[in-house]
Amino acid sequence: MEKKQKLNIPQLIFSYIIIAAGSAIAAFAIEEFLVAKNILDGGIVGISIILNNLTKVPLSLYIVLINIPFLVLGLKQLGKTFAFKATFAMIVFSILLAAFEDMEEVTDDPLLATVYGGLFLGIGVGLVMRAGGCVDGMDTLSLLLSKRTQFSTGQIILGFNLVIYTIAGFIFGADRALYSILTYFITSKV
Repeated sequence: MEKKQKLNIPQLIFSYIIIAAGSAIAAFAIEEFLVAKNILDGGIVGISIILNNLTKVPLSLYIVLINIPFLVLGLKQLGKTFAFKATFAMIVFSILLAAFEDMEEVTDDPLLATVYGGLFLGIGVGLVMRAGGCVDGMDTLSLLLSKRTQFSTGQIILGFNLVIYTIAGFIFGADRALYSILTYFITSKV
């Protein structure tokens, strides 16, 4: 007979604090560095940035709506704890995207926006993932696909992102797609 694991409340609370902090840092990076310069993140966030530019529907709304199927998938495949943490991360992330939207951008230089946007995004996303959550449903899908294929999670995410960056190149120009790829590289290394 299996013993039930004892719930460690302080550890659980601490993980949610880390998720909130990481989500805040990631939202700041997206709104104050990347979106202002039409530089994309990958995954659902990148798709949402493209749709936001084409339709002017708030980015935060797209983030929530497009991530819902991935949250359901995460609940079914990865369990309640992951789903709760991912939902919390995405809600905090979306709320703060909306809050940071009206702030003045940090820099006018696209290279600085790329480097610092990638740096802060990597720190934010890394904190969220280390605490057991995610801000992008593409991470959930890639994790599940990696278990069923010979490709790693990183390779799957890279494949999806290359498609997104190619589309971004047609919409925003080749230079923005290249800045987006550089952002992805910096984010993934952080």
